[in-house]
Amino acid sequence: MNTVEAYFRKQFSERGFEPDPDNDNFCEIGSTWKLSDKIGSGSYWLYGQKDLYDITIHDFYFHQDTVMDFSWHECLSITRYDSISGEELSPYRRLEAGCVKSFIGGYKPYKVLIHKKIPIRCVGIEIMPAYYEGYLQKQYPGEYTNPLEAFAAVGQTMDFPEMALLLREVQEYRGGGISARLFYESKVAQAVSLVVERSKQRKEIRRRLSDQDMKDLENITLYLNDHCLQDISLDDIVKVSFIGARRLQIIFKEYHGCTITEYIQQRRMSQAESLLAKTDLPIGQIARAVGYSNASRLAELFRKSTGMLPGEYRKMAQRK
Repeated sequence: MNTVEAYFRKQFSERGFEPDPDNDNFCEIGSTWKLSDKIGSGSYWLYGQKDLYDITIHDFYFHQDTVMDFSWHECLSITRYDSISGEELSPYRRLEAGCVKSFIGGYKPYKVLIHKKIPIRCVGIEIMPAYYEGYLQKQYPGEYTNPLEAFAAVGQTMDFPEMALLLREVQEYRGGGISARLFYESKVAQAVSLVVERSKQRKEIRRRLSDQDMKDLENITLYLNDHCLQDISLDDIVKVSFIGARRLQIIFKEYHGCTITEYIQQRRMSQAESLLAKTDLPIGQIARAVGYSNASRLAELFRKSTGMLPGEYRKMAQRK
């Protein structure tokens, strides 16, 4: 058993997953694990290559809201979420369907709240120190730089289409034998390349943000958090920020990785999720409560955010 598989076996057994060798929904060269019926339902697929990297596919949900606290092994990861409902707790951030997200393991505990009944559907790649400090450094001795900073800079974004496409290809692949091993090896290298190239581009943008820009953006973010359920216009935000509209839009996206409108929508969708899961309020009333004039507009944005319509989400979140 290789190092990656040994680590995950321990993690799986502690969290209620059991081997599911008869599951043929995933690529044959990996291993599939089934979540205990007492805890939830669904599967987790894993392909690990020695102590170099692993590829995972999640497709499961929990019966109850679940806080997961990991002391994760040292790694750099990149994941695409097709369906998710939950929040990272330290620091707080809403997890959102459709996003690409990076994670740095091995430095501090990771704590996340996963909402009940809503499927976690995602595909991710993790690379280990033996890959990025060993293999890559030996392969490219004159050009190598540690990719940790580049992975950290990705954060959580809706604006990384190249990575989203790569991970979709990984998710859908069903080859076998040496062909599969070569395919996954090439996709890992391609993923690292995309992250490093993106980091170079982002550094150029960040250099243009002054200390005053950063302070202004922090204040604007606090203002939006307090007023996101209200009808806020760009003119209102400009008056608060004392920054011209065009520059504000540019530096806000550079700072947050999303537009002001997208940021407000993320906050509203978090509130809508809570109201759908915990109340019986009509969807039209929930739409108005979170800042939209009608249910159809909420439905359009909610489906984009979570991968399902508000009624579907409520049915899954409230089922016994």
